[in-house]
Amino acid sequence: MLGTSAALFIPGVEAMKNLALLLTFVLSGFLSHAQESHPSHWSYEGGTGPSHWGNLSPDYSLCQTGHEQSPIDIVNPVVEKLPPIDFHYLPSPLKLIDNGHTLQVNYGPGSYITVSGKKYALVQFHYHHPSEEAIHGKHADLEVHLVHQDVEGHLAVVAVLFQEGASNTVIKTVVDHLPSVREQEIATDATVDATGLLPRTRNYYSFLGSLTTPPCTEGVTWFVLEMQSTLSNAELGILAKLYPHNARPLQALDGRTEKAGN
Repeated sequence: MLGTSAALFIPGVEAMKNLALLLTFVLSGFLSHAQESHPSHWSYEGGTGPSHWGNLSPDYSLCQTGHEQSPIDIVNPVVEKLPPIDFHYLPSPLKLIDNGHTLQVNYGPGSYITVSGKKYALVQFHYHHPSEEAIHGKHADLEVHLVHQDVEGHLAVVAVLFQEGASNTVIKTVVDHLPSVREQEIATDATVDATGLLPRTRNYYSFLGSLTTPPCTEGVTWFVLEMQSTLSNAELGILAKLYPHNARPLQALDGRTEKAGN
């Protein structure tokens, strides 16, 4: 009986070993895939700051090697007649996400801009403090990027510079509904109309650039409005406290042409 029991027991041990090896292999492959698919961590300071973005991941290489990078200092634009930006913004339910780099409003469908007959749908807007773009070397207190996309996936960003002054109804609504958690979209009972972010006049500077965060994708059409909007001292203080400095440094123009409407 002892020999029979041993004969039955030993295969059980071997089976358990084989199962353990199989589980280790599967789990190892799963973790490896999860690590590869998870975006590399980046920030605005230290070893993961802007000067290191290009080395953090092969996907971020353009942050270091690109020649159409944003933001830029708009110093000597070519003045010419530029087509107007036609804004067709509708109110949207306020859906917020604090993504760890900025506060972003994911905008509802149906809002868009048209420029020279080309239509770009408004996807989201977010802020940078202080402004990323500079005009003749001077930064604004804050900058909002309204990110648009056409049906082919091309991006167009309308950048609105803000200075401290009168309260802004859109920004006030946003700061009154700050998420209590990060990296999770929060639906609120409020609505916002992105038209309220825009200044009275909509003349603009234009140039080809990139996303200002990794992966620093190029081929983005930028429209930087010349006139600044305002936000209150309290609104600026709240956003500045949330992200004291989430602005990428200025990038080289690298032979690009900046345009300004007349």
